[in-house]
Amino acid sequence: MHKHLLSMDQLSAEDITKILDTASSLRQMTSRPIKKLPTLRGRTVCNLFYEASTRTRISFELAAKRLSADVINFAADSKSSVAKGESFKDTAWTLEAMGVDAIVVRHGSSGAPEQLSRWVQASVLNAGDGAHEHPTQALLDLYSIREHFKDLEGVKVAIVGDIVHSRVARSNVKGLVTMGADVTLVGPPTLVPQQATGWGAEVSYSLDDVISDVDVCYLLRVQKERQAEQLFPSLREYAAIWGLDSKRVAKMKPDALVMHPGPMNRGVEIAADVSELPRSIILDQVANGLAIRMSLLYLMLGGPEAVSA
Repeated sequence: MHKHLLSMDQLSAEDITKILDTASSLRQMTSRPIKKLPTLRGRTVCNLFYEASTRTRISFELAAKRLSADVINFAADSKSSVAKGESFKDTAWTLEAMGVDAIVVRHGSSGAPEQLSRWVQASVLNAGDGAHEHPTQALLDLYSIREHFKDLEGVKVAIVGDIVHSRVARSNVKGLVTMGADVTLVGPPTLVPQQATGWGAEVSYSLDDVISDVDVCYLLRVQKERQAEQLFPSLREYAAIWGLDSKRVAKMKPDALVMHPGPMNRGVEIAADVSELPRSIILDQVANGLAIRMSLLYLMLGGPEAVSA
């Protein structure tokens, strides 16, 4: 297994399959009355979050604790040393001096996890960097899809919304294409990057044109803060053209899934009633995130095979 997880580009189809299979095994173990495993006893994992993300941080924290690791949570807020002027590099060196074994980093700047990996000996896991990538989200999404379709080869996935600013979309496209899925990116022309076809995905500007043919409709959160940039006319118009409502769901295949990385804007990218349908596996994604992050920590820090750079 790789020493760091910075991008989905690092992972081959074999790597991804191993991570997903390990997650399946660990998930079965944690369904027992005593959920802790001793695998990472004596190891220390630091969650270094320069951006707020409750579910991702808690998921990593719980994953480490389920494997018996010690956990340090560092939030770069008004109460931290960052507010006093400590640089990213200084913080990295401080954690290095403390002897942490893994650093889970979330940062607003693209490339921050890669830079961190050059400063420390610890393993670095990217929990989201700028508009670059969010590889653990992609892995939990692949795991969630595989639970229903068993094999990702040929599965048709539509990723709908703000592709331009979405690190989730980038990581998912890379992972899905690597595993042989067919991906279509859907959204307003202003929110689908021109280079998207070079990612191995198709592009459509109409959800109605693709909704009846997909196996998975993956909805991205509409970043309301982007509304000031006038990249689409209004939230109401977005919901009407690219939102998933009950009428569009009625056109989907009987076994097609609805997914969302959260948090949701109900009534914008997804209707409230749609988010609660049996075909919606949004809560499964959250649960699977724990298994995937346990799998990564296990393979990178405590698995039977030696870690390679």
